[in-house]
Amino acid sequence: MISHHSLRWFIIKRGDKYAIRLRDLEGEYLKAFHGIDHFPADSKWKINAKFIPTVGKKVTIIDITGRSYQEDSPGLLEFQVDGKTYRLEAGPGETKEDFFVVFGDATNKTTTYGGGRFLDTKGVNPDGTVTLDFNKAYNPPCAFTPFATCPLPTKENKLPVAIPAGEKYAGHH
Repeated sequence: MISHHSLRWFIIKRGDKYAIRLRDLEGEYLKAFHGIDHFPADSKWKINAKFIPTVGKKVTIIDITGRSYQEDSPGLLEFQVDGKTYRLEAGPGETKEDFFVVFGDATNKTTTYGGGRFLDTKGVNPDGTVTLDFNKAYNPPCAFTPFATCPLPTKENKLPVAIPAGEKYAGHH
């Protein structure tokens, strides 16, 4: 990161392309920001998902601008909600053990951001499961500024079930 007064520049990667993101700590969007509403924490939404490795699998990610790129998908995360089974394609996380998930659900465009939400995991548990704590689902940067280039959920990651957990969305931009 490079900084000068209230400005911060850092590099982001989208597929095999790089870009520079600029943040202004004195910008109008940040000054108008008053926090993020969220659903009450609920243990129902802390779920252990079965990890199904997909060695060498690539998925096509489309970002909010319509550009696409290929990304490794280390595995599928299979879990149940109210007796029904769902799967999410995991992407690489902060470390080589962790996963990053971009997902959509039936709350999008009503109480959560229409472009989906993000969820980080802490890798595979000793029993072969991955903990999906949807209470920690968070809005992507594009929920806060029209200048972000966020990835959208893949078709497989658009869940037909409502997940009323994590951050809500109230039209920040």
